Amino acid sequence: MSKVSLVTIFKHRVTQKYLQRSGVNHAVSVAYNAFDLASRRGIDVDLAAKAALLHDMGHYEWYRDGKWDYEEYRRHDIHAIKGAERAHKLLIRLGEDRLVAKEVSLAVLLHTDSYLPFELDGKRTDLQQVVTEADNMDEQPGGLHHYKEMSRSEAIRLLKKLDRMIAEFQAGDAQTSTTG
Repeated sequence: MSKVSLVTIFKHRVTQKYLQRSGVNHAVSVAYNAFDLASRRGIDVDLAAKAALLHDMGHYEWYRDGKWDYEEYRRHDIHAIKGAERAHKLLIRLGEDRLVAKEVSLAVLLHTDSYLPFELDGKRTDLQQVVTEADNMDEQPGGLHHYKEMSRSEAIRLLKKLDRMIAEFQAGDAQTSTTG
């Protein structure tokens, strides 16, 4: 199975384009939140961090009279649908395993139910629930969490660290399963 790092995903031009819209700081923060939640719940930390990093890559910018219009954005929001499509295409393009790309894309699609006429409570998989909770942990009123600043170099530094944490966690899991 191919393993594509968070840094490789982040550096891709498609990711750069769409994370600028939704907020690099938010994406990195949610990836860390997802790792923490997944590691405590026995959920694949790699899938959780990837889905969390990409969860908002379907965002659109809604402006009225030159100002961000949060209500207009909420009324027309389909970011999870667009994000799932973009995440899947990106991961396949980068050489990620197809099942990994599918699971990550489904977690992106179902991280919110804001675009659905019904709620998803109790219907998400454990991975999808982790991404939802990780996103909610960073949320601020009026969508302000999308506007916290983070430089590209800081994001890369933090994602390299998270890639190492994932590798160490998975190595510990593999060692535990062979000795336990």
